[in-house]
Amino acid sequence: EVQLVESGGGLVQAGGSLRLSCAASGFTFDDYAIGWFRQAPGKEREGVSCISSSDGSAYYGASVKGRFTISRDNAKNTVYLQMNSLKPEDTAVYRCAAVEGHCSPWEYDYWGQGTQVTVSS
Repeated sequence: EVQLVESGGGLVQAGGSLRLSCAASGFTFDDYAIGWFRQAPGKEREGVSCISSSDGSAYYGASVKGRFTISRDNAKNTVYLQMNSLKPEDTAVYRCAAVEGHCSPWEYDYWGQGTQVTVSS
Protein backbone atom coordinates (compact mmCIF):
# COMPACT_ATOMS: atom_id res chain seq x y z
CA GLU A 1 0.00 0.00 0.00
CA VAL A 2 2.75 2.45 0.94
CA GLN A 3 4.63 3.62 -2.11
CA LEU A 4 7.31 6.12 -2.98
CA VAL A 5 7.99 6.22 -6.70
CA GLU A 6 10.85 8.21 -8.18
CA SER A 7 10.94 9.45 -11.75
CA GLY A 8 12.85 11.92 -13.90
CA GLY A 9 16.27 10.33 -14.01
CA GLY A 10 18.25 9.94 -17.18
CA LEU A 11 21.45 10.73 -19.03
CA VAL A 12 22.66 14.32 -19.25
CA GLN A 13 25.88 16.09 -20.11
CA ALA A 14 27.89 17.89 -17.48
CA GLY A 15 26.39 21.29 -16.80
CA GLY A 16 22.88 20.14 -17.64
CA SER A 17 19.78 19.85 -15.47
CA LEU A 18 17.25 17.25 -14.39
CA ARG A 19 14.18 17.38 -12.18
CA LEU A 20 13.41 14.31 -10.11
CA SER A 21 9.97 13.59 -8.72
CA CYS A 22 8.97 11.48 -5.73
CA ALA A 23 5.29 10.53 -5.76
CA ALA A 24 3.93 9.20 -2.48
CA SER A 25 0.83 7.21 -1.60
CA GLY A 26 -0.52 5.07 1.22
CA PHE A 27 0.38 7.34 4.14
CA THR A 28 -0.31 10.84 5.43
CA PHE A 29 2.13 12.70 3.25
CA ASP A 30 1.75 16.07 5.01
CA ASP A 31 3.00 14.58 8.30
CA TYR A 32 6.26 13.31 6.84
CA ALA A 33 9.58 14.84 5.99
CA ILE A 34 10.93 13.67 2.65
CA GLY A 35 14.61 13.16 1.97
CA TRP A 36 16.62 12.43 -1.14
CA PHE A 37 19.59 10.08 -1.04
CA ARG A 38 21.98 8.78 -3.63
CA GLN A 39 24.34 5.87 -3.97
CA ALA A 40 26.94 5.09 -6.59
CA PRO A 41 28.38 1.58 -7.06
CA GLY A 42 30.94 0.77 -4.39
CA LYS A 43 30.13 3.86 -2.35
CA GLU A 44 28.09 4.55 0.74
CA ARG A 45 24.65 6.06 0.56
CA GLU A 46 24.82 9.84 0.75
CA GLY A 47 22.20 12.25 2.01
CA VAL A 48 21.42 14.83 -0.67
CA SER A 49 18.53 16.91 0.64
CA CYS A 50 15.50 16.88 2.90
CA ILE A 51 12.38 18.99 3.30
CA SER A 52 10.38 19.18 6.50
CA SER A 53 6.75 18.22 6.95
CA SER A 54 5.52 21.51 8.42
CA ASP A 55 7.31 24.76 7.58
CA GLY A 56 9.01 23.49 4.45
CA SER A 57 12.52 24.03 5.75
CA ALA A 58 15.05 22.59 3.36
CA TYR A 59 18.44 21.04 4.02
CA TYR A 60 21.22 20.16 1.60
CA GLY A 61 24.39 18.18 1.58
CA ALA A 62 27.52 20.25 1.15
CA SER A 63 28.30 18.81 -2.27
CA VAL A 64 24.99 20.00 -3.78
CA LYS A 65 24.37 23.33 -2.05
CA GLY A 66 23.76 26.06 -4.58
CA ARG A 67 23.00 23.56 -7.35
CA PHE A 68 20.02 21.49 -6.14
CA THR A 69 16.65 22.69 -4.87
CA ILE A 70 14.07 20.58 -3.04
CA SER A 71 10.37 21.44 -2.95
CA ARG A 72 7.07 19.76 -2.13
CA ASP A 73 3.51 19.96 -3.37
CA ASN A 74 1.32 18.50 -0.65
CA ALA A 75 -1.78 18.68 -2.83
CA LYS A 76 -0.09 16.27 -5.22
CA ASN A 77 1.73 14.20 -2.59
CA THR A 78 4.92 14.87 -4.50
CA VAL A 79 8.43 16.11 -3.70
CA TYR A 80 10.76 17.43 -6.36
CA LEU A 81 14.50 17.73 -6.62
CA GLN A 82 15.67 20.25 -9.18
CA MET A 83 19.27 19.48 -10.10
CA ASN A 84 21.26 22.12 -11.97
CA SER A 85 24.90 22.39 -13.01
CA LEU A 86 25.23 18.63 -12.88
CA LYS A 87 28.66 17.07 -12.55
CA PRO A 88 29.88 13.55 -13.32
CA GLU A 89 30.26 13.10 -9.56
CA ASP A 90 26.47 13.36 -9.28
CA THR A 91 26.06 10.06 -11.13
CA ALA A 92 24.18 7.67 -8.84
CA VAL A 93 20.88 6.00 -8.11
CA TYR A 94 18.68 8.56 -6.40
CA ARG A 95 16.08 7.43 -3.87
CA CYS A 96 13.51 9.32 -1.88
CA ALA A 97 12.53 8.38 1.66
CA ALA A 98 9.90 9.44 4.20
CA VAL A 99 10.20 9.88 7.96
CA GLU A 100 7.44 11.03 10.27
CA GLY A 101 7.83 14.43 11.87
CA HIS A 102 11.28 15.66 10.92
CA CYS A 103 14.29 15.19 8.71
CA SER A 104 16.59 12.54 10.07
CA PRO A 105 20.13 11.50 9.21
CA TRP A 106 19.41 7.90 10.19
CA GLU A 107 15.88 6.55 10.39
CA TYR A 108 13.36 6.59 7.57
CA ASP A 109 10.10 4.69 7.47
CA TYR A 110 9.62 4.26 3.73
CA TRP A 111 11.92 4.13 0.73
CA GLY A 112 11.48 4.27 -3.00
CA GLN A 113 13.27 1.98 -5.42
CA GLY A 114 15.32 4.69 -7.07
CA THR A 115 15.95 6.36 -10.39
CA GLN A 116 19.28 6.40 -12.22
CA VAL A 117 21.02 9.70 -12.91
CA THR A 118 24.04 9.58 -15.21
CA VAL A 119 26.10 12.68 -15.97
CA SER A 120 28.59 12.38 -18.80
CA SER A 121 31.83 14.33 -19.15
